[in-house]
Amino acid sequence: MRTYDFAPLHRATVGFDQIADLMDRVMTNEGSQTNYPPYNIEKTSDDGWRISIAVAGFSDTDLNVEVREHALLVAARKPETDGETRYLHRGIATRAFERRFHLADHVRVTGASHENGMLHIDLVREVPEALKPRRIEIAKSQSTSANLVESQPVN
Repeated sequence: MRTYDFAPLHRATVGFDQIADLMDRVMTNEGSQTNYPPYNIEKTSDDGWRISIAVAGFSDTDLNVEVREHALLVAARKPETDGETRYLHRGIATRAFERRFHLADHVRVTGASHENGMLHIDLVREVPEALKPRRIEIAKSQSTSANLVESQPVN
């Protein structure tokens, strides 16, 4: 695995701290992240997304979805069984997990649903009116001939 030093980026830029922090997080979590549970991220509109996580074996009460500090945190913990169940083959993993998704500015979670072993989380980007581009109307200029003073040729 390659390692990159982002110190020159911190020294030479102002206001790009979030990008540098994101790169640091990606580089440090690259090898330590597990692939459990599998998930999809789909684009539902220009400013909308849906995260679908396969959570077979978990009920609604076992799942926890929360937003904290620009991050979506999805966790599941299956209560311990009393040990009466004896499995001949156990292929459905119901081990505890915690998956974190970092959210961009102005992205918020609009809802979550759990159906057929899939947890669906809907997200939307809501840019405040103050940050949206707006058209500036150009005022018509007054006729310049009305403001001119009569001139006399000088010889």
